[in-house]
Amino acid sequence: MKQCVRLTVHPNNISVSQYNVLLVLETYNVPELSAGVNCTFEDLSEMDGLVVGSQIQCISPAAKEVPQIVTENGDHHIVQLQLKSKETGMTFASTSFVFYNCSVHNSPSPSHWCLPILAPNSSELGIASGYSYEGMEINSLPVELTVVWNGNFNIDNPAQNKVHLYKCGAMRDSCGLCLKADPDFECGWCQGQNQCTLKQHCPAQDSQWLELSSTKGKCTNPKITDINPVTGPREGGTRVTIRGENLGLEFRDIASHVKVAGVECKPLVEGYIPAEQIVCEMGEAKPSQHAGFVEICVAECKPEFMARSSQLYYFMTLTLSDLKPKRGPVSGGTQVTITGNNLNAGSNVIVTFGRQPCLFYRRSTKHIVCNTTASYEGFEKVKVSVRVDKAKIHQELHYEYVEDPTILRIEPEWSIFSGNTPIAVWGTHLDLIQNPQIRAKHGGKEHVNNCEVQNSTEMTCQAPALAVDPNHQSELAERPEEFGFILDNVQSLLILNKTNFTYYPNPIFEVFNPSGILELKPGSPIILKGRNLIPPVAGGNAKLNYTVLVGEKPCAVTVSDVQLLCESPNLIGRHKVMARVGGMEFSPGMVYISPDSPLSLPAIVSIAVAGGLLIIFIVAVLIAYKRKSRESDLTLKRLQMQMDNLESRVALECKEAFAELQTDIHELTSDLDGAGIPFLDYRTYTMRVLFPGIEDHPVLRDLEVPGYRQERVEKGLKLFAQLINNKVFLLSFIRTLESQRSFSMRDRGNVASLIMTVLQSKLEYATDVLKQLLADLIDKNLESKNHPKLLLRRTESVAEKMLTNWFTFLLYKFLKECAGEPLFSLFCAIKQQMEKGPIDSITGEARYSLSEDKLIRQQIDYKTLVLSCVNPDNVNSPEIPVKILNCDTITQVKEKILDAIFKNVPCSHRPKAADMDLEWRQASGARMILQDEDITTKIENDWKRLNTLAHYQVPDGSVVALVSKQVTAYNAVNNSTVSRTSASKYENMIRYTGSPDSLRSRTPMITPDLESGVKMWHLVKNHEHGDQKEGDRGSKMVSEIYLTRLLATKALDRVSREAVAVPSLDCSSLPLRFWVNMIKNPQFVFDIHKNSITDACLSVVAQTFMDSCSTSEHRLGKDSPSNKLLYAKDIPSYKNWVERYYSDIAKMPAISDQDMNAYLAEQSRMHMNEFNTMSALSEIYSYVGKYSEEILGALDQDDQAGKQKLAYKLEQVITLMSIDS
Repeated sequence: MKQCVRLTVHPNNISVSQYNVLLVLETYNVPELSAGVNCTFEDLSEMDGLVVGSQIQCISPAAKEVPQIVTENGDHHIVQLQLKSKETGMTFASTSFVFYNCSVHNSPSPSHWCLPILAPNSSELGIASGYSYEGMEINSLPVELTVVWNGNFNIDNPAQNKVHLYKCGAMRDSCGLCLKADPDFECGWCQGQNQCTLKQHCPAQDSQWLELSSTKGKCTNPKITDINPVTGPREGGTRVTIRGENLGLEFRDIASHVKVAGVECKPLVEGYIPAEQIVCEMGEAKPSQHAGFVEICVAECKPEFMARSSQLYYFMTLTLSDLKPKRGPVSGGTQVTITGNNLNAGSNVIVTFGRQPCLFYRRSTKHIVCNTTASYEGFEKVKVSVRVDKAKIHQELHYEYVEDPTILRIEPEWSIFSGNTPIAVWGTHLDLIQNPQIRAKHGGKEHVNNCEVQNSTEMTCQAPALAVDPNHQSELAERPEEFGFILDNVQSLLILNKTNFTYYPNPIFEVFNPSGILELKPGSPIILKGRNLIPPVAGGNAKLNYTVLVGEKPCAVTVSDVQLLCESPNLIGRHKVMARVGGMEFSPGMVYISPDSPLSLPAIVSIAVAGGLLIIFIVAVLIAYKRKSRESDLTLKRLQMQMDNLESRVALECKEAFAELQTDIHELTSDLDGAGIPFLDYRTYTMRVLFPGIEDHPVLRDLEVPGYRQERVEKGLKLFAQLINNKVFLLSFIRTLESQRSFSMRDRGNVASLIMTVLQSKLEYATDVLKQLLADLIDKNLESKNHPKLLLRRTESVAEKMLTNWFTFLLYKFLKECAGEPLFSLFCAIKQQMEKGPIDSITGEARYSLSEDKLIRQQIDYKTLVLSCVNPDNVNSPEIPVKILNCDTITQVKEKILDAIFKNVPCSHRPKAADMDLEWRQASGARMILQDEDITTKIENDWKRLNTLAHYQVPDGSVVALVSKQVTAYNAVNNSTVSRTSASKYENMIRYTGSPDSLRSRTPMITPDLESGVKMWHLVKNHEHGDQKEGDRGSKMVSEIYLTRLLATKALDRVSREAVAVPSLDCSSLPLRFWVNMIKNPQFVFDIHKNSITDACLSVVAQTFMDSCSTSEHRLGKDSPSNKLLYAKDIPSYKNWVERYYSDIAKMPAISDQDMNAYLAEQSRMHMNEFNTMSALSEIYSYVGKYSEEILGALDQDDQAGKQKLAYKLEQVITLMSIDS
């Protein structure tokens, strides 16, 4: 039904004595009417209808077409008013229309369109019956009075008497509006029916009736609906407009009973509208008064005559900070913007520049914009004064009046009638003008165009058009009556008397031919004929800038007085030609460029000869290919022998690596048994997972709020905490936030973490909410038909981040007691294996890497050295042996020494390598400070190589010591260079303390020294990162021999076999939402430092872990990444472990809800004071402030929320939190 065509007409009835009346038809769901429409009154008449938007205007029939109405047929005649489409001739809508004739009406009861009239004597007429009006849009209406005598004679009405129709209840919804109606109407307020009516329509009890003349004519229950403005200065003077209902009927009712925020506000007679509006002027507020409500009493201060606003009025301190521009012409007209704070407070703004007013234009919180007036004091710098109501804002701001701009020369001094030709203007002080314009007046009509300022002495303008009739264009040149510039308020340049600016006739083009189509061959020029193409300027150097487009492509143009020659672009087919000059456009027609003729005989012979030669060439190639294939067989045999040799070398390399690996695993296990694992405390661990990258989060601090607001804010947050602990509210809150477009992924994670910190002490409730959110997420995934394995893969919802946080809270104990050891072993093993081979300190690439992206593919010559390091804590204790590579940079050596000396100390408690110097104590007794860069650093072809132990020729067994940072002569001379290129510079490139997820994207860059242009390198230069030359491939070992998979496999095996104490919500949630995160980011659990190469390797292990837990088939191809190929054979066995793990869980007795709740309650009790709940609630409330309307709307639509009045409770919270000092 909503799609049906509907039609209404106004008026829908007229008298037979009315002719050619305008009828307006409103249409709904009508088709396109661009072809036009006809209006038909059955067989009476038909005329054209005028379509105006969704309305159609028709004219009623003429006098001779009006139907005849006689007594026998009643007093009216109904016809069908039909609409017909001009395009199809079909009727698509119709409605009833009434013609009436009151002269034939004899019934004692009135009809809807005739008012029976009685004539008691010769001088009076009386209305015998009422008029029926069902609408509420008009409450009183004076109408024309026409008396028809004897059916067709209108009685004269020289006094222009009118009948006043009125309805008490229309547009008088309150008592005050009712009682202020015209006393002649005798309207009153019926309290029982709560409406405005006549007394006879109200119940008989006098106590229910209020009228203006009675002694009880006072309306109760006044109401304030709006106040404006809601801010103002403390000094007072602000005129506050209060709108509402029942605000008294006389000014004396409210003359002394208005208070705004506890301050007396004096009502003003001129602003008072009885019952509807009060305007009052504020008095001065005390320093202790900050905000409050508007309170009024009507006549007397009894509860039934008192009202209080729902809005707050705030007292603001207004400040100024700057103004732009700071100077302008002495004639004024410059638009100045004054910046500051709270500048939209109050009701009246007065800005003065010295003694001159600056005309107020607009304002906002941060800006006041005004237009300067002329300065009568001449050129001077004046003080800017701003007054808002009675407050004068104290700030030293100055504005300078400078000399008005002048115009010295314009060139050229001509244009064409249509204008829009470029004009160059020279003058002085032109940069003072903000919106310069050029003007020309002719024949009493003025045209303007814009200019653009280049600098203080130049600007460019587009000539204004000249006001001439385009249909009667003169062939003679014209001079404007006035020609000048509109430069702000500078009056002296409005008319330039010293210019002879002249306008010449517009160019006129001819059409190509009567058909409008010009046929051409490719490459032929297009000629556009016309006249006035070159203005007849004295000197003959005038030139107009013509643009000719063929289709969308421009062509090169040559101009003469009577034609344009256009070199046609390389096009074929039909295209429109368009010529543009000044403000004109003209199309002489279309051009058709025909393609070249078919091939000629010589061309065909040439193609045949070429084809024969091609066949001979193909035969020769086939013969050569046969011969080459024999040679390829011999080459293949030689390559096979080389591959066999290479395979033997790979096998030998792997055997050596395996033996070395077994030794390393034994050493690693013994180190862990003796050193212990540096676990983070519970608070640090949870903060790194919940809020990665944020060290000092507000949830770790007490709530910060001004003292005068503290009590209200804490009360508001306690009420808000009750709402958070209401499941209906919390679910509606989360769903509403997630439905907002501006609610970003970061916001989702932040809200999830904040909610979990608040519910840390109520994990049973948090688990219940999380189950519901996960159920919603699964349903949404099914509805969108996404693949199930994508579920929980990324953190795209609040539920997914809450699930991660839930696992984080509950698995801390399990991490410390069980899974932490294999996870730490995995990290240490990867770090140790990476450091066995060279690691480029600039690019982060390593010889031993699980990640192909971080693999050094070049053959690096290096040796392992064992250095003896003096213990910095006890120089008399035995020296500590440290394994070092001679290709390590000095910073890498210092870090390996620190790892060896402080292997039992958490990373955060160790000295930093950047704070220590490496001292080489030689056998001769000499001591030498080694640095990454010093005066011995080698530079070749703009490449500077970092110093290594090999550079200093440090032998095996040397004695070194870490000493406090010293200032060397090189440091003193090259302090800026050293600080820039020291080890900390390069390590900072690959060390990142923020979110680990962004770590992998931070690829270290080789950047040149900004001062000298020298590029730094360590093991590989950046040009060596690309594909290797074909000839180099034979000398490179296969990269897979460096991928020490066995160690990672063993560590992954241990991690995967550990039992999980807390049951997972589904088979993918625990690996995806927790374990993958812990494997990739061990720094969340341990006090360690993770560099970029270790992070890349851990990412490969995490991906393998995800593949092992995946239920989909593991398909590989030749293009699969190397990290997947690396574990291709192992993943099936890993999958068997995973299946066995879940099978074992399934066989375990089910955990009862009681046991689960007891476990959750125990966890809540253990960690209930880790976070500041009030601070967390304050952070969550910031989202309520941002999306308050949406959240309240969602609560209003929820039936359960409506029963619990959650929207009302949230409004209470918003009211308590919204008071701002």
